[in-house]
Amino acid sequence: MSDDYEKGYWQFSKMVGEENFGKLLARLKSVCPDFEREVVAVVGGRIWTREGIDLKTRSLCSICVLAALGRNNALKLNLQMALHNGARVEEIYEAIFQVAVYAGYPAAWDALDKLADVLEDEKA
Repeated sequence: MSDDYEKGYWQFSKMVGEENFGKLLARLKSVCPDFEREVVAVVGGRIWTREGIDLKTRSLCSICVLAALGRNNALKLNLQMALHNGARVEEIYEAIFQVAVYAGYPAAWDALDKLADVLEDEKA
């Protein structure tokens, strides 16, 4: 395994939780093992481990982009990661208000629905 893969594995397992990350990896591997390796190595190992902004800020940026693009699977994962990276629910609401202004209220509404699902899962 590459150094980037190992860094990405460690970073994602910390942000998602080892038990949840294992399920995600299995899901990605079942569809396309090469894609799983690229996501972990590039996204986790090269991007999420960069310095310059903290993980909470990186999470809030990711939420805005994913909500604006309507990428609901990745949005759900990044909402979970944002909570684990120290973002308060109120900060996530504010990020979603930014989405409403720049990408439209329907995109923000979808993001709020996804956040409600994540918060319900966190309670369980």
